[in-house]
Amino acid sequence: MCDEINQDMKDQFPHCMHWRLERDADDILWLFLDRQDETVNALSAAVLRELDAIIAYAESQLPAGVAILSGKATGFVLGADIREFSGFSDAAQVTASIREVHAMFSRLEALRCPTVAAFEGYCLGGGLELALSCGYRIARDVPATRIGFPEVQLGIFPGFGGSARSVSRIGGMKAMELMLSARQLNARQARAVGLVDEVIGRHEELYWAARRAILGRRRSSAPSLLARATNLAPVRRLLAKQMRKQTAARAREAHYPAPYRLIDTWERFGGDRAAMLQAEAEEVGRLMVTPQAGGLRRVFGLMDRLKREGRQSEFRARRVHVIGAGVMGGDIAAWCVLQGLEVTLQDREMKFIEPALKRAETLFRKKRLEPAAVKSALARLQPDVEGTGVNKADVVIEAIVERLDAKQALLAQVETRLRPGAILATNTSSIPLEAIATALQDPSRLIGLHFFNPVAKMPLVEVVRGVQSDEESLLRGAAFCGQINRYPLPVSSSPGFLVNRVLAPYMLEAMIMHAEGIPLEAIDAAAEAFGMPMGPVELADTVGLDVCLMVTGTLNAGADAKSATQSAADTLRTLVNAGHLGRKSGKGFYTWSNDKAQKQNDKSTGQDLAALCARLIKVYTAECRPRCGMGLSPTPTCWMPA
Repeated sequence: MCDEINQDMKDQFPHCMHWRLERDADDILWLFLDRQDETVNALSAAVLRELDAIIAYAESQLPAGVAILSGKATGFVLGADIREFSGFSDAAQVTASIREVHAMFSRLEALRCPTVAAFEGYCLGGGLELALSCGYRIARDVPATRIGFPEVQLGIFPGFGGSARSVSRIGGMKAMELMLSARQLNARQARAVGLVDEVIGRHEELYWAARRAILGRRRSSAPSLLARATNLAPVRRLLAKQMRKQTAARAREAHYPAPYRLIDTWERFGGDRAAMLQAEAEEVGRLMVTPQAGGLRRVFGLMDRLKREGRQSEFRARRVHVIGAGVMGGDIAAWCVLQGLEVTLQDREMKFIEPALKRAETLFRKKRLEPAAVKSALARLQPDVEGTGVNKADVVIEAIVERLDAKQALLAQVETRLRPGAILATNTSSIPLEAIATALQDPSRLIGLHFFNPVAKMPLVEVVRGVQSDEESLLRGAAFCGQINRYPLPVSSSPGFLVNRVLAPYMLEAMIMHAEGIPLEAIDAAAEAFGMPMGPVELADTVGLDVCLMVTGTLNAGADAKSATQSAADTLRTLVNAGHLGRKSGKGFYTWSNDKAQKQNDKSTGQDLAALCARLIKVYTAECRPRCGMGLSPTPTCWMPA
């Protein structure tokens, strides 16, 4: 009988390419999403059309239950297929498409039989919205399981019913925090907030847990009284005011309208799910076609490309050895530990390593690790004054003082103790790799892995190729970046590499403008009005004026002593010689208190911020253009094959 039913389903769905359908002896309809010709599942238009037909089948041939799982080992659903977003140019067209999905998911939700979503791996965006349309959700507790709504990072908010269903399911306060922050939860965290009903441990349990849930006719428990209370109109007004204030501290509405429109929508309609669904379709439709959303999709595409750069080698590290326990080296070590690696941290004396261990513990707690996990992470971060970890390390990263002679002497000594195949990397921010590599017996082993400060917040790592760098070592370095959840940016060894090469003239121009009498606060305000997360003066203080001086010295060697550029460099040198290094010393261009620059905001009043911004951005973008024909050294290019 079961075979006959399954044959009948094959006859009804002869062209179903993305879903594998089964109906078993218990009359359970199993839906396995396995998108054709793709390594991950995403909700494309084709996938959704097939799902619509499958739901129609379930409505007419009512099974005992419907279970939705992934047919891929890479996860459940990564979200909607954003490659299709660019096909929309009209807000009304987007809204109409969203309403079709709303109707489909509402029909799934209204099926007269139990519905279950059981998943492991990514369940994000549209995937979570699909799961929320089911009556019961099961997640496997593994590190790869990530659950959340990342849509604000694309300039929209959840549009397949996710905003309305999540605030109804777990309450406005929890749901809005999740959507506004784009934070991804693990399985246990998702169960704690009410997005997931059951957590299991083994892969094979997904099937049986889903089967038990359907046969037991399980459904999510009703939202708590507190969760329902957060959707009451007076509470929404109060919370929405606080949300706008917190959002404004992170992002300007002109540059990131999506979180503000989400807050507006919830404040007006959060107590009425049907009304919020209608408003969700309209608002997301308008947001989808804004320039801001288009720009954020482009950024997402570029970041995805960088992720792919890290997958061209199967190299995986287990042990990392970091030499230099200063802010940069210590934080690189802590980040690697946070990603599950064993790390040895070396410096001249234990007193130099101890502050790094304290910062690491602070980072682990900020990442909301449970006490046992914090203890486990600290156990994987071992002080190593003698440097014995070099012999066992898969990756050795030098992060000592930015002096050529010091780096040469250290790396020459380290080279003799490296394991075959281990990565040897320098974190230099500006010294050409060719110069450092002259001290090595095998210069081809050296690559650059240039992290940025603060390491835990800056997702980019420059993978620097010297003239003699070995191709396999570079690919392994990029793979290592991907392994520790960082984006590898492949660049050639050139003064300042890429990021500092672009930023240094931009920051120097700000200092030149200040020397002309323009207040620091006005310069920073102009950049922030353009969309920069912080202005160039505050950025210089954050990076460290000593680092800025070193980079500008490398980039502007031979500059005219009377030039404005050299004058700005002299100002930097004066501050550095006085011990004013910026945020890390408490004083630079600004005085710093409680880790914040103390600004006199009235100093930007009356300034032509648009003109100041145009001047800053002109310098910034000019440095990005190829200039070989002008007799100047070119901006470094990506070495990775396309």
